[in-house]
Formats: sequence, C-alpha cells, structure tokens
Amino acid sequence: MNVKILGITLLLVGLWLFLAVQVPEGFLNGNNMFNLFLRTAMYGVLGIGVAFVIITAGIDLSIGSIVCLSGVLLSLFLSVSYDPTDREHVLEIDPQRQVIVLAEQTDRFEAGDQLRYYGSTQARSTVVTLVGVEQVVTEDDGGNSVSRSLLRVNGLNPATSKASDGFLATLFPVKGVDTEKGTVTVEGQLAGLEARDQIRFIKPSGGMEQIVVGRTESVDGNTRVSMEGDMGALDAGWLAMPLFRDQTMPIPVALLSVLGIALLLGVVHGLLVTKIHLQPFVVTLCGLLLYRGISRWLVNDRDTGYGNEYESSLSLLTNGKFELFTLGEPYGTYSIPYAFFIFILVAILAAVFLNKTIYGRYMLALGRNVEAARFSGIDTDRMTIIGYVICTVMGALGGLFFLNYSNSIAPSSHGNFFELYAIAAAVLGGCSLRGGEGSILGVVVGTALMVTLKMFINLMKISDTLEFAIIGIVILVGVVADELLKKAVARRQASKS
Repeated sequence: MNVKILGITLLLVGLWLFLAVQVPEGFLNGNNMFNLFLRTAMYGVLGIGVAFVIITAGIDLSIGSIVCLSGVLLSLFLSVSYDPTDREHVLEIDPQRQVIVLAEQTDRFEAGDQLRYYGSTQARSTVVTLVGVEQVVTEDDGGNSVSRSLLRVNGLNPATSKASDGFLATLFPVKGVDTEKGTVTVEGQLAGLEARDQIRFIKPSGGMEQIVVGRTESVDGNTRVSMEGDMGALDAGWLAMPLFRDQTMPIPVALLSVLGIALLLGVVHGLLVTKIHLQPFVVTLCGLLLYRGISRWLVNDRDTGYGNEYESSLSLLTNGKFELFTLGEPYGTYSIPYAFFIFILVAILAAVFLNKTIYGRYMLALGRNVEAARFSGIDTDRMTIIGYVICTVMGALGGLFFLNYSNSIAPSSHGNFFELYAIAAAVLGGCSLRGGEGSILGVVVGTALMVTLKMFINLMKISDTLEFAIIGIVILVGVVADELLKKAVARRQASKS
C-alpha cells in the first residue's frame, strides 16, 4: 500500500470513527451500514471503470449517461405486458346501433359471450353481451376489399361517442370465491393460464381488481385459480379476464445485450481517440449528450423501469442481502447486499488484470509515456480501446445496479454527475490524472470515502446544497496532495542522485 492510499484509508477510518462517536444511532444503524455497502458497490464499479481510462491518460465524461442509457435499455428489454390471448382490435363502435366492428375477421366469439371493450382514449371501457356475429366485406383506406367481423351486442352506452383503436376480449363468469384458501373458481377452461399471469376481475356494476395467478387446476370443467394477493370484495357476481404474461427478453439475453451495447460504445470511444485522434474530453462529452438524448427519446422522456416484475430474481442483486447478526434497537439487523459481493469480485478481477497481467503493465506504461510505450512494441491503440471498453461495460453494470435500486429512472436526470463521483473516487484512490498510475484498492477506498462523505452531510444535518461544494473541495485536495507528493518524490530522487 503506497503512501497516498494509506493516507486516504486513514482519512476514511477517521471519518467512520467520528460519525460513530457523534451520531452512533444513525451511522451504526444496520440499515445505514447496508446502504454504505450498497452505495459503495454501485458507485465503485463506475470508479473502477473510469480508473482504467485515467490510467491510460484519458478521461470519460459519459459514464453517467452510459448508466442512464443502460438502465433505459434494460427496462425496455425486460418489459412485461399482460394481454388476453383472444383480444381483437376494434375498428369502430356504434352505440346507437349496438354494433362493434373488428379490424379483422374472427370466429372466436359466440353469441352469449360476455365481452369487454377497453383500451381506447375516445370511449369508456364497458362490458357487453354478444348477440350475434356477421362477416362483412368493406374497403380500407386504400380502396381494397377487407373481410371484417361485425358484432351485434347489448350494453353499449348510447351516450358514448364513436371510438376506434380499442380492444375486445372475452370475460368469464366467476363461479365461486374461497377467501380462506385464496382461490377463485372461474367458469370454463382457461387454457394456458400459468403462475405469474394475472386476472383482471370486473364487476359489471362498477369495480375492478387485478391479481397475480399462483397456480391453476381444472375442476368439473371449470378452472380453480389460486391467487397471490388480497382478493378484496370478489364474489360470484364478478367477471374474469385472464391476462397472459409476455416478457420481451429472457433475463440473460437482456443482460448480455446491454453489456454488448456498452462494449461497442467503448470500442467507438477508443477508435475515435486512437484512429481519428480526437481528444478524449471531446469524445466523451459528445457521448454524454448523445446517450442522454437517446435515452430520453427511447421512452419519450417518461420515467421507466420494470416495477416489481423481478422481485424474486434480478432485483435481488441490490435488494437481496446476506444477514450477519442482529442487535437491539435502534441498531437492528446487520447485513451485506449481494451487489457488494459482485463489486468485490469485479475489484479483484480488475486488480489481477492491472497488476498481474502483461496488459495491465502495458496500460500503466502507456499512461506514463505513450511514445516510449509505442517504441517498446506495445500496441497503444489496442490498450487505449480496452481501457474505454472496460469503462463503458462497468457503466452498464452500474446501470443495472442503479435501476434495480431505484426501481424507476427518469431519463432526463438519472445518472447526472455520476461521472463526478467516479472520477473523484479514482483520483482520491491514487489515480493520477496524468495517467500511468492507479490502484484498484485505492479506488475501492476512494469510493467508500465519497459515499461516507454523502452520509456525513446527511447525518450531521449539513445543507445538501453544499454537497457538490464539499465533494469539489475533496477532489481539489486530493489532486493537490497528489501533485505535492510527486514533487516531494522527485526532489528525494534528485537528491539521491
């Protein structure tokens, strides 16, 4: 451990001791310790990524936007929709004639069926009873003949305006409800209904419940469904509309896709810096703006996320924890988030790569003197590209962590100033902005210090408007200390010679 890392470690320990003495119930609380580990993991992977770029004498200002873009992409790749399998697109409704015209011809509905019209912004959802079906031939907007189904129904409100772009789906009567066992018996065979699907229960006189399916079984030609959740006021007077779960991508495919996109972005950054000889500051600043704009465009600048769809799987990365022990109030249970174990694994792999492989030594040599490294036979372009690839991939991993942590992200602001924390953690941890020097252990300690500083501001009730000012001062002190240390070492070496 070099002098700078030792100094920053002592500062971190000193800050912990100060908070433990001044605000023990706040700082030593089990939940606060959990958040300390979790936030260190989330910001730490960003710091490790930026460290590799800084070691090669570069800089990456796009890390916050990479986090945002990765979160948006992951939320889209893992989006889940719930729709009936028998729904049909409604072309037009005519409440006066009690007619619904479907966009395409279908034979799946029969007279006597109870149907639900929904999904249009021009007319209210309603429950209707099918009287009869006619197959008609009309012309589309281009004058071509098209076969459509015309449904004659009862139940459309004549006061409702004409509408289009809605949907129609079959409703099944509820035969019985057992609140003690948490089961609902629905008339008919609900083919294909499985665990994690949902049922929307509708009361004709008004009322709606949507509950997750646990399991299903066939009973005397009907379907008994075990529900997961409060069944509220359900009774035999309700109607059931099965909704089948459709996940856009499997989790492994979605994760690999996001990491692959991040890898490609890192390659692009590296190529622009090495082949076109653009300044890293310019390349990554443009990336900051570009990726932020793409993120906002992909979701129409709306908040995005995947809600509670992956509570028992992917969300465990940040919400899951390994419990250690429990103390009395006000300290509670002490635990370590699973994300922290992933972070430690990443840190160990990064340290081995940097310190124990030839490529790590190449990176350090490149940062110290690019011309000397090139004349020594090092492929400096390749090593620079590798540095940017590691940075963007770590940004994508951070995007996964932050999306799981917040459960929802606003693309206009998510990830703002994350590059500040990442660069600060790297610089405080011993990375020289001139390149050629860095330590993964130092980045871990520097990240913990940054997170502790944020906690210090909250626990000591300092105005959060001073947060960036305090962080800026800390970064400045770190850079000045690095410069003074380098000059002291240079003077000592000069005096020995």
